[in-house]
Amino acid sequence: MIKTVHGGDVYRHPGVIDFSSNMNPLGTPERVIREAQESMTEICHYPDVRQEQLIRALSAYEKVPEEYLFCGNGAAEVIFAYAWALQPKQALILAPTFAEYEQALKSTGCAVRLYALRESDGYRLTRDFTEAITEDLDVAVLCNPNNPTGIPVDPELMREVIRTCRSRGVRLFVDECFQDFCDNPERLTVRGYLEEEPEIFILKAFTKRYAMAGLRLGYGMTSDADLLSRMRSAVQPWNVSIPAQKAGTAALHEEEYVEKARAVVRRERTYLKRSLKELGFQVFDSCANYIFFKGEEGLSEKLLPYGIMIRDCSNYHNLGNGYYRVAVRLHPDNERLIEALGMTRRMIERRDTETSDKRF
Repeated sequence: MIKTVHGGDVYRHPGVIDFSSNMNPLGTPERVIREAQESMTEICHYPDVRQEQLIRALSAYEKVPEEYLFCGNGAAEVIFAYAWALQPKQALILAPTFAEYEQALKSTGCAVRLYALRESDGYRLTRDFTEAITEDLDVAVLCNPNNPTGIPVDPELMREVIRTCRSRGVRLFVDECFQDFCDNPERLTVRGYLEEEPEIFILKAFTKRYAMAGLRLGYGMTSDADLLSRMRSAVQPWNVSIPAQKAGTAALHEEEYVEKARAVVRRERTYLKRSLKELGFQVFDSCANYIFFKGEEGLSEKLLPYGIMIRDCSNYHNLGNGYYRVAVRLHPDNERLIEALGMTRRMIERRDTETSDKRF
């Protein structure tokens, strides 16, 4: 039996409102769906092994040379291809953070060192992280904003991390998959360093930005041509399907959709943070399209009878029971979440009162 370690398991919980995976709340753009549908007439052919149309569109979108780009079957394949191409011996990752980094690194025999984020700092990365970047490391991994916390790295601290990695001969892998939902993504990205810093690798994906999780399309950017060559050798040919290539190319033209989604997320993120705090939960300062908060143990199970699924974060390193992540969805769904959380809280309070009364 495969143990589910991520959100989005709607197959075991049909009909729920899924707050456990962090998709664009606007849903998949119609043009993207249409391109994927129409491409089905071409599936008698192999996909373009060079992914030329998609790479050309990505190059224009990200404003980087085409030779900097690598596309994969979702962000997960890009992470694994990076690990297998690099074959690092020692790596540094955050705790908590996205599980796939550790899984990919350990699959190559790499030893993984954890840098524990502190609740007392609001799970923000602090300057002592640079002290953990030691010369015996091959790669340091950052998720910016981090998952599950939604907390971004301060841009000045990121510059210091880059300088430290350069001086100590350590590569830097930066996951920027959720920056599109932050208010000032251009302030957070390290894309401007790529030309001068070939040791930097940036991960991005269509998964969350365009709600395309089922099509599996992710990409990476670096100016290290040798690393990209080794990554291409680490994956199978035709790793990105025709529907994924066509849909991805179409998605990159959906600029108005991305801007609208950012505005919706900003408004609904504010609503959810305020409402969760009013219910008495400890809420952390996410800038992404998900909220990280702390409450009572077993909350995710208590919400399922209400038709709501949230992400229990107890299986993350450096977290225990009572930590949760919820996606920012459209307002009617967010209202249902807050209503259900309010009912569970009232039930718990009533139970505690009854238990206390019995003692006397």
